[in-house]
Amino acid sequence: MFNYLKMHLRKRYSIKIPKNVNVLYCSQKKILIVTGPLKRKSLKLNIQINVLMSEKLIIVSNSRFKTDSLFSNKQKKALRGTVTARIKQMLIEVSHVLHQKINFVGVGYRAFILENIKHQIMFKLGYSHPIYFKIPNFLKVQDVKSTKLFLYGEMSYDTLTQTTSSIRQCKVPEPYKGKGILREGEKILLKKGKKI
Repeated sequence: MFNYLKMHLRKRYSIKIPKNVNVLYCSQKKILIVTGPLKRKSLKLNIQINVLMSEKLIIVSNSRFKTDSLFSNKQKKALRGTVTARIKQMLIEVSHVLHQKINFVGVGYRAFILENIKHQIMFKLGYSHPIYFKIPNFLKVQDVKSTKLFLYGEMSYDTLTQTTSSIRQCKVPEPYKGKGILREGEKILLKKGKKI
């Protein structure tokens, strides 16, 4: 039972390094550098990791660089999970072009990329006026249809999700008919209306 738990924990906090990605780790400076076909990223660590180049694995340990007696086991576990997730995210960012699809659900809900103004999108979302949205310079936008937008670019996952959530805030899907701006694959639990 103990060996099974140990293997499960090792699997949970271990990250496989892809073939086209190089990893450099300096334990003295507490920094991890990941280089891929698209770009290079670095991460300052506050928890120890082990890089096994023979097995192409990164294992995040439970011990911190500074020994804090005030740091509880729950906080150490949370920090370990966060660092694991950040490293996984970095490996994806350096090797893949990130993208996000947005759907406009509703009668007359449309998105138009403005040709004359750079990095501007105009939305028609059922209001009495159009809504203009400025897209960051490093992000590229394509409109597949006037009801679908495709965002992509070589940037961090956080900035992509931040931009899509900002677009979504222009018209949050309502719970009765499901009209609004939705991410690809997002489903909304509809409420039942009042019965007379």
